[in-house]
Amino acid sequence: MAERNATLAELGLTAKSGREASITGLAVDSRAVKPGFLFAALPGSKVHGGEFIQYALRMGAGAILTDAEGARIAAAELAASGAALVVASDPREALACAAALWFGAQPDCMVAVTGTNGKTSVATFTRQIWMALGHAAINIGTTGVEGAWAAPSAHTTPDPITLHAMLAQAAGAGVTHAAMEASSHGLDQHRMDGVRLRAGGFTNFTQDHLDYHGTFEAYFTAKAGLFDRVLPPDAAAVINMNDAKGADMAALARAKGQRVITVGHDAGNDLCIAAQRFDASGQDVRYLWQGAPHQVRLNLIGGFQAENVALAAGLVIGAGEAAADVFRALPQLSGVRGRMQLAATRTNGASVFVDYAHTPDAIATALKALRPHVMGRLIVVFGAGGDRDRTKRPLMGAAAQAHADVLFVTDDNPRSEDPAAIRAEVMAACPEANEVGDRAEAILRGVDALQPGDALLVAGKGHESGQVIKGDIFPFDDVEQASIAVAALDGVI
Repeated sequence: MAERNATLAELGLTAKSGREASITGLAVDSRAVKPGFLFAALPGSKVHGGEFIQYALRMGAGAILTDAEGARIAAAELAASGAALVVASDPREALACAAALWFGAQPDCMVAVTGTNGKTSVATFTRQIWMALGHAAINIGTTGVEGAWAAPSAHTTPDPITLHAMLAQAAGAGVTHAAMEASSHGLDQHRMDGVRLRAGGFTNFTQDHLDYHGTFEAYFTAKAGLFDRVLPPDAAAVINMNDAKGADMAALARAKGQRVITVGHDAGNDLCIAAQRFDASGQDVRYLWQGAPHQVRLNLIGGFQAENVALAAGLVIGAGEAAADVFRALPQLSGVRGRMQLAATRTNGASVFVDYAHTPDAIATALKALRPHVMGRLIVVFGAGGDRDRTKRPLMGAAAQAHADVLFVTDDNPRSEDPAAIRAEVMAACPEANEVGDRAEAILRGVDALQPGDALLVAGKGHESGQVIKGDIFPFDDVEQASIAVAALDGVI
């Protein structure tokens, strides 16, 4: 936290009765409060942050930001304290804007991308394009902060205090360009409000996170928040029109006054994917930018990667770079860790790929994308996470059954649930699949089944380095396990 002081007014906040306070820091965790801090008591899904106001006051909080319910919960403690009280109809939005003002500095050129799948790849490719053009750039999301400045991150879209602290530190380290993943949770909770964006992107919309949002309509509304609330009217909106919701998102962006850049296979798009040719190590893609052709080599597996690259190119162009320079940079792109990553190759030539696909659509997309690169069978090892949307489990099984030749259903991150019960829900749609609870054994058996010309996809965990079981995180890395299995079976170790 920066060592400084600011008034509530300087943070865009007004206390009840016009009371002013000198703020020394910001916190959403009462345990992190220090004398003079502004404590944000936010509504939660299980408990209201107002329950912790009493503890923040004991730690010396100089001001409290909350809603009417939070003020009611801690009315007695607040009345007896000397702290200023700010009551906001949406305290999350107020906190995000206050955090932006508190930390101040951000990279000069920022973009964000939302959608169910592809966010990490698009943000990473955007950062790689900028770096190829000579800019000091980072991407922020599921894999942390990567690029010219690096840092870990526990969430795809961090809370606003953490996020704006990151942005200020990155700017202080000389970072000029940043690409962010905008998760539906982060958008719904206003974590990105206050971020100054030049462009925003939309990848796709499929089933996920219904355990949080409840309905598809609420989930879409959260995603749309990037365009109808966070992205300013003078920014560019880059929309994947291949998705069924692309037209709706483009209409929202146009209504806001944003310059829409459409991406897709149809020739009418601003950035068209006109043709693709696949081989064992990648693909050649012919792009059309406003009718002008650009043919590039992408050392990336999966036809959908051409869409991710196109969206990233559109974001970079929308943020101000010359199109010709952007397309010249595309052959330099490298795959994202845990996203269709080549993990190992058997001595018979069969390949093992690791991907983060953990939704029905993502599994179908990954398997369909692998098919043109593979002469033999497609084998998949996959499972479903616990304590998450249960309705997608049989849909994941059905997607794997439809697009793979050999299936191994295993454990993903069971969390607090019974792993066998999760597997049973997945296998309801693919009863002929092989059930192997132990994930390491499932990967070993999948690798052992590989014949010349085959390929194995290990889906679900991607870049993750641990497996969550009953509250504990056990070391587990799909890429490492695949490499160990290949080495053992081929007699390398």
